[in-house]
Amino acid sequence: MSEVVLKIAGLKVAYGGIQAVKGVDLEVRAGELVTLIGANGAGKTTTLKAITGTQAWSGNIEYMGQPTRGLAPYQLLTRGLAMVPEGRGVFARMTVTENLQMGAFARDDAAEIKADIERMFETFPRLRERAKQLAGTLSGGEQQMLAMARALMSRPKLLLMDEPSMGLSPLMVEKIFEVVRSVSAQKIPVLLVEQNARLALEAANRAYVMDSGLISLTGPAADLLHDAKVREAYLGEAA
Repeated sequence: MSEVVLKIAGLKVAYGGIQAVKGVDLEVRAGELVTLIGANGAGKTTTLKAITGTQAWSGNIEYMGQPTRGLAPYQLLTRGLAMVPEGRGVFARMTVTENLQMGAFARDDAAEIKADIERMFETFPRLRERAKQLAGTLSGGEQQMLAMARALMSRPKLLLMDEPSMGLSPLMVEKIFEVVRSVSAQKIPVLLVEQNARLALEAANRAYVMDSGLISLTGPAADLLHDAKVREAYLGEAA
């Protein structure tokens, strides 16, 4: 049994009187790519916000065997928990290189940081071409590449990704998922929230299906890819 990197039990999140997450159990093990799929409004992004400490929650969340309650988002980051947020969230008035440097703000190994920036430029050649360009002037796909590269600059022990393919061209979506698979191949555990259920299930080891704040289905991603209910609800295929 692989080491459990992230363990969630009975997670609940409410916005005012609205219960957005109603008691979720979920885990990510060492080296796994786990995907969380579901319709808009199912509670997927809210779940990620709770994990990163940017949203109040109740229940239990353990990261690397330790409870996260009371830890600020930056403290979780220094422990290796990084997130690529929905909407990219790049620093628009900073250059591409400055955004990458911000991804390593919790590190103090200057030579290694420089080497990692070079590696990000090798992974995303488009970013090298735009190294001195302001991030706010990049295309949506380029900003998504930058958001992913910035998160990787922290050398994460767990990477959360929220809708990395949203709003991108098919060609750019394929490039983004190429990187997702590459990150997973490096045995960095990934929890991926993604609207493109087919690509997510094809890339993942295990999957959770979220519906109205609850986990309705879980299992090996390959099994869910061929599940009749999943195919009808999320892959647009008749049962």
